[in-house]
Amino acid sequence: MVNRQCGIVLLFMLSLVAVGCGAKSINQVLADPAKYRNQSVTVHGTVDESASVLGRGAYRISDAGQSLWVVTNGGAPRKGARVNVTGHLQEGYDLSGLGNIIKLPGAVQSGLVLIEESHKAKD
Repeated sequence: MVNRQCGIVLLFMLSLVAVGCGAKSINQVLADPAKYRNQSVTVHGTVDESASVLGRGAYRISDAGQSLWVVTNGGAPRKGARVNVTGHLQEGYDLSGLGNIIKLPGAVQSGLVLIEESHKAKD
């Protein structure tokens, strides 16, 4: 009986952890970026800008009127792709080197970006 109760409690706790590990909306991340500092975070959205040069690049994902720039050491996904992106938030990242490839607003060139660890296409 005790083992069964422990098992149920353990299952419940693991379920709570799994729910907390799911993809966040861009709005959730932008509303409180400090909450996600020093940890890996996954966000979802649709690529609406994309640029790659020599295997490095940047792309912007949007969802529900909010957007976030992503910097990648791999190739950027194509415009229109729906993706889950995992990475670390960083403030003050300099994207000015992409200025000749893609027109970025000045505030974005040194603002909050997600440094990509991986991305995965969504259905």
